[in-house]
Amino acid sequence: MTAEEWVLAVTVFFSGLASGLLGMLCTIMRPMLAEMDGPGFRGFMEAFLRFADASWGRVYNLGWSLVMFLGPIVALVLLLDDAGSASFVLTAVGLVVVFVGVIVVSNVWKTPHYKVMLAWDPEAMPRGWQAGRAKYFAINWIQLLATWASFALFIAALVALKGP
Repeated sequence: MTAEEWVLAVTVFFSGLASGLLGMLCTIMRPMLAEMDGPGFRGFMEAFLRFADASWGRVYNLGWSLVMFLGPIVALVLLLDDAGSASFVLTAVGLVVVFVGVIVVSNVWKTPHYKVMLAWDPEAMPRGWQAGRAKYFAINWIQLLATWASFALFIAALVALKGP
């Protein structure tokens, strides 16, 4: 295998991890969380985020997001000699999808919204907390679409690189 193939294969693997995580959040956890009352939802999010932001949860989240972002950059550098190829174009498009749908969405909307939700007093939920929960669900759907799209694009780039 060439260096480009290795880098794209690793990127595909981590994109698959991200797709699975976001798929679980949207298809399994979302319906469960939608049935919770305000204090139950707030309590669950506090526990969930405590583990997601510590130890192996932090390693997992940083790992898939950083490799999905940095892997395509490395692949594009390695593919510069063939900048017009399908592999190069598919990787570049996948990188843009990851940058906007994962990196920007996480840093501009998702992480700040976590802070908003954790500031809710479970004993006196704010008026309209359901809209805040719906925003959290929408952000997860956006990231699900971004991870699945980039996963498909990176697979297609790898297949195109391997040739017929």
